[in-house]
Amino acid sequence: MRTLRPFRPPAVAASEITDEAVYRDRRRLLAALAASPVLGALSGCAEAEPPPPPRTPVSTADARAGFRTGEPLTRYEDVTSYNNFYEFGTGKDDPSKAAKTLRTSPWTVAVDGECARPGRIGLEDLVRGLAPQERIYRLRCVEGWSMVIPWQGVPLGEVLRRFEPTAKAKYVAFTTLADPQQMPGVRYRSIDWPYREGLRIDEAMHPLTLLATGLYGKPLPQQNGAPLRLVVPWKYGFKSIKSIVAIRFAEKMPATAWNALQPSEYGFFSNVNPDVDHPRWSQKTERRIAGQASKLFAERIPTRPFNGYAEQVASMYAGMDLRKWF
Repeated sequence: MRTLRPFRPPAVAASEITDEAVYRDRRRLLAALAASPVLGALSGCAEAEPPPPPRTPVSTADARAGFRTGEPLTRYEDVTSYNNFYEFGTGKDDPSKAAKTLRTSPWTVAVDGECARPGRIGLEDLVRGLAPQERIYRLRCVEGWSMVIPWQGVPLGEVLRRFEPTAKAKYVAFTTLADPQQMPGVRYRSIDWPYREGLRIDEAMHPLTLLATGLYGKPLPQQNGAPLRLVVPWKYGFKSIKSIVAIRFAEKMPATAWNALQPSEYGFFSNVNPDVDHPRWSQKTERRIAGQASKLFAERIPTRPFNGYAEQVASMYAGMDLRKWF
């Protein structure tokens, strides 16, 4: 693999938690169903490749309406203290306590797969010559809470084009750092480390997809995915992978961490969809993290298809069964 030359510029409330006995009964039921021929056949269908995306390119101008929102911002204190980053623990406040051990400089990203210019490149060269942008995006967690965050970064598509993906590049796979010395959560097998995620190539190239390097006008804190993470605002939050160290262009749908662990609960696409519930809770509403200091959660509000970005992204899934390809 050759080295690229530097580019030159041209918590869920207690009342909402499933009772342990109910959860265990459900797990036993799923285990019994898994042995049945019917479910086996369905599993085979779920593993098949989805239909190819329609040819509906979205221009930056068309997507620009989604770059900002007038909704109240979540406080910086809440954004940086209430989040998921299992590499530092499974509690919502674990990352803010433990992530200070993460060294974010120097930082390199390995890029390979179906592209003409693979290589390992430093963070500064990865984004060199690209004008930083601010995007105010809603972030919807699969657990039912949401935030509104001002992110800073560069469009992922502009970065990916520099590596000249080939016609075989149908997907883009991402990998998070997994260092047990820096990340205490990696010492426990809660997930098959390293954390992996993926997007279809058109999703990765979409103007809304952001390679984030900061929030609230500051560099990304360690607990929020420093120094480099994805933000894919129309998908559930776990798709926005943090602390990226590898990008691979792939011809086949790549394995992803949560989908591999619980495929019945976490689909590859994971588009925000109020009509497709998680097996353990409804997705019809969400709790917005409040802007005021008096309480963490505001009132529950309706969840919108594609997290409110349907105008910009729904055309990419025209003709797809969004219940099957959830």
